Formats: sequence, C-alpha cells, structure tokens
Amino acid sequence: MSWQLTETVDEFLAEAGEFLRAERARNTVILTVTETLRVSGGSGAVVAPLLGWWRPVDGDAVRGVFMHTPHFPVMLSAMPADAVTALAKELAGAGRALSGINAQEQSAQAFAAVWQDSTGAGSAVHRRMRLFRLGELTWPEPAPDGMARIATPADRDLLIPWFGAFSRETGDFDTNHAAAVDERLSYDGLTLWQASAGPASLAGVTRTVAGMIRVGPVYTPPELRGRGYAGVVTAAVSQAALDAGITDVLLYTDLANPTSNALYQRIGYRPVEDRVVLSFG
Repeated sequence: MSWQLTETVDEFLAEAGEFLRAERARNTVILTVTETLRVSGGSGAVVAPLLGWWRPVDGDAVRGVFMHTPHFPVMLSAMPADAVTALAKELAGAGRALSGINAQEQSAQAFAAVWQDSTGAGSAVHRRMRLFRLGELTWPEPAPDGMARIATPADRDLLIPWFGAFSRETGDFDTNHAAAVDERLSYDGLTLWQASAGPASLAGVTRTVAGMIRVGPVYTPPELRGRGYAGVVTAAVSQAALDAGITDVLLYTDLANPTSNALYQRIGYRPVEDRVVLSFG
C-alpha cells in the first residue's frame, strides 16, 4: 500500500483523473483547483502544490487522492481508513507544513490524530461545510431591482476589497485576493447584480471541468443585505451555467450560517455531503 506524490498537475491528472471524474461533484474542489493550476501553469506559487494518489497494490485502481496547495488545508477525497493514516504519516515524515485538513468527518479526525502523534500539533474545528447540487432552479420572488452583468477589469477595484471582506467573514485561508479576482476575470467567472444605485452583490463560478462548475464566492456588503440580492445573483449564475449545458452546478455552504443554507435550498439546491475543516495548532 503506497502513496505516489507529485508536484506536476499533468502527471496527477493522468493517474487520478478517472477516479476524480467518477465522483465529480464530491471531488469538485480538487478538479477545479487542478484545472486552474493546469491553465495557469502554477504561476505565482511560492511553494509548489503537492498532489498524490493511493493504490492498495501496484496495478490496482486508484482508491484515494489528496491535494495540498499552500497555505490551504490539505484536501482529501473519499478513501479507505488505512490510506488516511498512511498519508498523515508520510506528510509528517516529510516535514510538510500543514495548516489543517479538509475531509469527510471520519477521515479528518483520523488524519488529525496521526498528525498530532507525529508532530505534536493539536486540531480544532475551523468550519463545517455542506455541498449542494442544483436540482430545479427556482428564481426568487419578488426579485429586487436591477440585473445581472458579467464583471470586467473596470470592476477590479471594487472586487478586490469585496473578496477580502468575504474572506474575513468566512475565516477563509486565502489572502491573495487580487490574484483570485484576476484569475476569475480572465474567464468571465464573476457576475455582479447591478442595482439602480450601483453593484449590490457578487457571485463567482469556477472554471468548467467535466461538465461541472461550483458557485462561489457569493458576497453582499452588509449595508445591502436583506434585500434579495444574494439569492438573485446566485440564481443568475446558476441559470447561465444551465444555459451553457453544465450538468452539475454545485456550491458549498458554511453549516454555521443558517441564512445561506436556507437561501440556496429555496432556489433549488439539494444536499450532497458534509465535510469538516480542522485547523492545526
């Protein structure tokens, strides 16, 4: 039983792509992040991402994968328990610095236990998340004033502080907001709800991979909340994805935020699975 590790996205996808696409919704983050790395060539990364796949025996099918893009938590797909513990030991032994773990509950706790035994670093729950898939889209009624429009580079000075505000509110690990905005703008991945007084809300989407996209971030400034802007801009990007032939439209919610969880279910999103992010002290 062994893990194979690489810093090369093309090698990783050649070995693990079939495994990832077999459960594309549950593997949405690994698929979309590796697609972004593939397109960008990993430009701007100070420390190279580390990727890996696990086979119980050489020649067997891949049974699990992981992705670590510093300074984000290491992300695990579904995998057998012995693969989880073997990975934690391997990364600890290699001296890999990890801020946390993002996985299904049982895997996350098992990884954290081995990590603490190996490094002395304890863990705490950072966020519990739920993955949703769009069923039948239901537009919010009544809709607020305004219309959706694709964000352009002219909106950059607005979008960067909005990304920063979103990260602070959600406790996100990302700090390079300018790079994140520029990457989304490069493929028309940001949509604004343009109200009569100006931009009122934002919804982003990932690059399309294997017929799937993920919505996020969704952000409305505090002074404009409660007017329906978040729901309608999310519906707008969801409808655009359906119109483009996307078969899986996904998003994650923070389970500590009952408002967003209820909102997305009202417009047609249905639960798929829960995950937990543990931070390492």
